[in-house]
Amino acid sequence: MPRTIEATEAIRETGWRETSADLDAAIGGTPLILLRGPSELTGCRIYGKAEFMNPGGSVKDRAAAAIIEAAERDGSLKPGGTIVEGTAGNTGIGLTLVGNARGYKCVIVMPETQSREKIEFLRMIGADLRLVPAKPFKDPGNYVHVSRRLAEETGAVWANQFDNLANREGHRRTTAAELWRQTNGRLDAFTCACGTGGTLAGVALGLRDLAERDGKATPRIVLADPEGSALYSWVKTGELQMEGTSITEGIGQSRVPGNLEGIPIDDAERIPDPEALQQVFDLLIREGLSIGGSAGLNVAAAIRVARAMGPGHTIATILCDGGARYQSKLFNPDFLRERNLPTPPWLD
Repeated sequence: MPRTIEATEAIRETGWRETSADLDAAIGGTPLILLRGPSELTGCRIYGKAEFMNPGGSVKDRAAAAIIEAAERDGSLKPGGTIVEGTAGNTGIGLTLVGNARGYKCVIVMPETQSREKIEFLRMIGADLRLVPAKPFKDPGNYVHVSRRLAEETGAVWANQFDNLANREGHRRTTAAELWRQTNGRLDAFTCACGTGGTLAGVALGLRDLAERDGKATPRIVLADPEGSALYSWVKTGELQMEGTSITEGIGQSRVPGNLEGIPIDDAERIPDPEALQQVFDLLIREGLSIGGSAGLNVAAAIRVARAMGPGHTIATILCDGGARYQSKLFNPDFLRERNLPTPPWLD
């Protein structure tokens, strides 16, 4: 029997997952893990929210569920309908899995430069995958624009994760609330990279409201950005300026997505690939946490923030997805050496 959206929210609010009515109810409620190495290094408590434990393996499951639920609410998504989205991979995976569970077809447009693992996984789970050349956002051939035109031409629902505010609203309702509860309202800072901006924006809004409700100081919100993205300079100077390049996937922007507009952001950290990779390798071999490049970047930013704030503070970040999704890149010594990047010592 179909379950209502309200029932899904009630199950998520319990914060535990001993049983789940269906896949939707298994999204969220992820553990907050103390990162021993970064914590010992800084004298702070640095936590990573294990979003790789969502059913689709990433934080994007939350956005996918929120976007689909919003489209069902407003009547644009009908039973048996089709969803089209342009994605670096993880949102496409989340949309396809939630779509499968709810009886929708998903057409996913993705740059052909994304990891082989994500491409193969999308095909495996039944997505109608359309690979396109990687082009900048200003180019009409950019994957986001291709997905929009495809949705318009076919009459499908365009998920539009970058500008669809259901994305950040889902994180405001769930991710922020979980972080506040898991830290007992004792959270001094939150760091997160941005692709769509939904996670950072939703958590920032949610934490602000929860801190105000409980009469506590609002946690410091710090955007973590890879080289080659313009968001760092946007936070620092108000101007969109890019420099450098990065091998990270799904994060960084040349524009300000709708989800980020009007969001209180206190600071930003620009993290080079070697610094992010060091966290990816260290957390895997020393703490048993297999994470992707964006999660490594998030942790590196959390360490910087902890050092700036001083010992005794509590900082949380997002472990966006798992390392197996990037095995052909992050754990491929040949790929890394060609770019003069550090390699995992145990694979040399």
